[in-house]
Amino acid sequence: MIVKSYEINKIDFNKSKIVLFYGENNGLKKEKISEIINSNKEKTVLNYDEREILDKPEILFDNIFSKSLFDKYKTITIKRVTDKIFKIIEKINEIEIEDLLIILNSDNLEKKSKLRSLFEKSDKLLCIPCYPDNQQTLTRLAYAFFKQKEISISSLMINIIVNKCKSDRENLFNELRKIEFFVKNGKKITEKNISKLINLSENHELSEFVDSCLAKDVKKTIRILNENNFNNDDCIAITRIFLNKSKKILNLSKEFKKNNNIDLTISSAKPPIFWKDKELVKEQIYNWSPEKIKKLIYELTEVEFLIKKNLNNSIKLITNFALEQISQKTNN
Repeated sequence: MIVKSYEINKIDFNKSKIVLFYGENNGLKKEKISEIINSNKEKTVLNYDEREILDKPEILFDNIFSKSLFDKYKTITIKRVTDKIFKIIEKINEIEIEDLLIILNSDNLEKKSKLRSLFEKSDKLLCIPCYPDNQQTLTRLAYAFFKQKEISISSLMINIIVNKCKSDRENLFNELRKIEFFVKNGKKITEKNISKLINLSENHELSEFVDSCLAKDVKKTIRILNENNFNNDDCIAITRIFLNKSKKILNLSKEFKKNNNIDLTISSAKPPIFWKDKELVKEQIYNWSPEKIKKLIYELTEVEFLIKKNLNNSIKLITNFALEQISQKTNN
């Protein structure tokens, strides 16, 4: 059953025991999942990654069937969910679940996804799509934040902030809190200060590194690797930048496959592609078919999981991943 994200407060979670959140709006998913968890603070919260459940499905089933005097109510969240978990969820759906809520958090699931279809068609399961926020929604959230904090700011300043958020409310609130702290220190909000303060755009070196990989520019990628000493935090940031850029290329690649006109694909892109980046983006579109970029996105989630699990090996993991991408043949 499909439910709108703003209707969550109407849901009776005593009846609906498994919930699927999917979509590109990570900030909205995080916000709504937190609302559900915080609505019952007596519940014990257990967090897993899909990979852990696939490796050991008994983790999930043990929590369903086991009872504890200390943990009467439990909430299980499973991140990075894909169709790979479909059979496990299908089996769980046949079980009468008590005192347990399972929350699945997935990226964008296509219409043909078995998991998405299962949740949309079932009366017992809840499916909550979380699409990117539009400018109007982000602007409204920013106005509400500043009003609550009693911070005086012009519409122009708010537009500058919102325009750099890339349709992500999580980025927006990170920057709004930064501005709140800035003002508390007695500093004045000006366009110059806002521009310096906001850092929603990716670190230039990291972004350039990812762009060169996606363009399969071997010399430039190796040069950046040799010139930079990436740390563990950089490696995690690189995977996030890789994912964001790959998702954009996926949309452009799909459009290019439909119209077979690269200039039309670039000119009709939303948000618009800056003129100096057009040739680079063209090269990236040529290099990645929709099928290949989907595979890359999946591999990136795997790499991110491995990096977080083994930070000491993060630099080797991201280096090997980058070198593997630039060594693969293009679509041409």
